[in-house]
Amino acid sequence: MNVEPFSLPLSNPLTTAQGSIDSRDGFLVRLELDGTVGVGEATPLAGWTESLEACETALKRVESPEAAIDDLELDDAPAARHGVSLALLDARSRAAGEPLYAYLGTDSRVDSVPVNATIGDGSPTETAAAADAAVEAGYPALKLKVGARSVAADASRLAAVRERCPDVELRADANGGWNRREAERAFAAFADDDVSFVEQPRPATDLEGCRSLRGGAVGVAIDEGVVEHGIEAVLDADAADVVVIKPMAIGGIDRALEAALRARSAGVEPILTTTIDGSVARAGAVHAVASLPSLRPCGLATGDRLRSDLSPDLAAVSGGSLPVPQGKGNIPPL
Repeated sequence: MNVEPFSLPLSNPLTTAQGSIDSRDGFLVRLELDGTVGVGEATPLAGWTESLEACETALKRVESPEAAIDDLELDDAPAARHGVSLALLDARSRAAGEPLYAYLGTDSRVDSVPVNATIGDGSPTETAAAADAAVEAGYPALKLKVGARSVAADASRLAAVRERCPDVELRADANGGWNRREAERAFAAFADDDVSFVEQPRPATDLEGCRSLRGGAVGVAIDEGVVEHGIEAVLDADAADVVVIKPMAIGGIDRALEAALRARSAGVEPILTTTIDGSVARAGAVHAVASLPSLRPCGLATGDRLRSDLSPDLAAVSGGSLPVPQGKGNIPPL
């Protein structure tokens, strides 16, 4: 197995709980399986996965990539596991002569998958203008960042978007930024503008606080809490109407699919998103979504957040959808 470091500069700095970052750094993982080469991507993100250094250490201790992925002792390094497991799936689907999504179990051809647009924090006028542009571009759903302002200010922003865009699905993402009283006020206010759901209205640690918000017009989505607790704990706590699943953060698209199917069996809707990954991981996420029927728009339209990439973007957004690569494996070998 070969491990190659890379660094992808961001178009704009990304603010995380650990600080601001201006590049996405990770590793391309290449392996050969019965004569067929597969490529994966391990792109850790502090706060979501292991560190870059821990990812490299974990990848270097993989001695037998031909083994079953769950025998490789990578549970403490989800990004590393993502890279190795995607490389294995790429090699296996390439050897089978199928696109990765078909190898994952889909019987029919899937040409594209719907995605949401993300609208950043701005004034009501700025937010409405950005939302209108996204709707004009064909996006079927919009996710607005909230929580950095007062609940009243965010409610005004959402009201401006709803007035400008009466038919689009609206979502909000609070990134755990509200206390319980703020969350209750926000859910009451957002109902007036037909907000579909709010991601992580309470901190990831507070499943009970999320559960208490359920049952009204606005749904509760758990994002960071899935990584914090695991999908089973989130479902057992009855804390979510929607779960947001990040393949890089939970250890691979195979685990993301398992979590999505488990959520569906419990009556909870899954949505897959990326962590601003390179093109290899984004393509893998597109294949994963394509292998699951009838998913709502997912958060995969993040390629424009990178100033350069690992390969030409084979999954550029068009009309609010991402085309699904139809060649053998994940994407053409790099």
